[in-house]
Amino acid sequence: MRHFIDDLQKRGELAVVRRPVDPRHQLAAVTKAVQKAGEQAVLFENVEGSSLPVVSNLFGSHERLRRLIGAGDKTFCQRWIELTDACLAGRDADVLEAAPASVATEFRDGTLSDLPAITYHERDAGPYFTSAIFLAREPDSGVPNLSFHRSMHVSDSELRVRLGGTHDLARYQAKAEARGEALEAALLLSCPPELFMAACASLPYEASELVMAAQITGGKIAMRPCKTIDLDVPASVDIVVEGRFLPNVKRPEGPFGEFMGNYVGVGDNHVFEVTHVSYRPDAVFHGLLCGSPEDLRPLEAVTAARVYRHVSSQMPGILDVCCRPNVMISIIKIRKTYEGQGKHAILAALGSHLDYNKVVIVVDEDVDIYDLDDVMWAYMTRGRADTRAMILEDIPGFYRDPHKDHWGRLCIDATMPFGREAEFTRKRVPGESDIVLAEWLA
Repeated sequence: MRHFIDDLQKRGELAVVRRPVDPRHQLAAVTKAVQKAGEQAVLFENVEGSSLPVVSNLFGSHERLRRLIGAGDKTFCQRWIELTDACLAGRDADVLEAAPASVATEFRDGTLSDLPAITYHERDAGPYFTSAIFLAREPDSGVPNLSFHRSMHVSDSELRVRLGGTHDLARYQAKAEARGEALEAALLLSCPPELFMAACASLPYEASELVMAAQITGGKIAMRPCKTIDLDVPASVDIVVEGRFLPNVKRPEGPFGEFMGNYVGVGDNHVFEVTHVSYRPDAVFHGLLCGSPEDLRPLEAVTAARVYRHVSSQMPGILDVCCRPNVMISIIKIRKTYEGQGKHAILAALGSHLDYNKVVIVVDEDVDIYDLDDVMWAYMTRGRADTRAMILEDIPGFYRDPHKDHWGRLCIDATMPFGREAEFTRKRVPGESDIVLAEWLA
């Protein structure tokens, strides 16, 4: 983590807060202000109640995500698919290695109370670990899994964790519980970028996110043994919370301000019994503001890659996909070669991710799909409003939606009329891209 933060500072991508900050609401408020001002990460050097500094918004920039996965001149979608395919062809045995025994001496034994107790939103039930990546092994095959799950800090011995029903970890826990067994797991905090991005990946059940992390970093992943559970964890992680999910035990968790921008109410969720906490003395705690750019940009990017893979396998001319400003939308850039191609792209996209494609918009190759103003300009100026939009009623949507608030689909073909492209050529000002504004302003 320290190497990542140092690199951001050298690039001018890190804001630093040196004055004391209250981890209850104030830290989140300052983080939101930094995010509104730009895409910098922010380091809080003096967090009340803990000796550990806090960093946030590490992953709140799409261009930073591209850099972290080595996209180069490729789009995020194209590079992510390359990495995923390499991951599926790899094995843990080829990419995992034992860390030197001396690594264990780098860590200090501690408690959850040593860590920053960050309460983000007004109605949150208490402090939460929001960048929480759980590492567990499939009970039968032993394949490791990395996945994000919000974790409410109840005491030094207990976390309450929401395991989404569609996540692999929920299936692991259910399988162990059916046998009357606890599921051992480690909560990884302050992970290096390759582990964070690998945890974002949507992989088949039998695939390993640790292999994905190795593909991202281009090397092997050094592992060290836990102290109280039979599990190895990446030695590069600065903070590790060991424990187990108790079988047949659920307790109230929430409310909590989730990624959709509202609160998830109180619910009976899984109990994680903490058995050990270790951290490097110079560790930096990663606090992620849910629903902020740091939360959404990675989710949007990997969802876009999933849509891109599916749509491009169905038809030609797919150039890029974007899921901004919210993962519930898919904006598809195409190179149009036949009439009706935009509608074909819409139909393909609808089948690519049944949870998230609430809105699908298709545009021509000259439109900036990362700028919703430009996308809507194309819809408004390049044809009729009525015949290029369609509403599909009563189509199931987001899986956690008991009131059907996310049912239905809005689909828009915002491409130019085929054969009339010359009429819609964008006006240009010669030399505008060459202007360096500082040279012209007094």
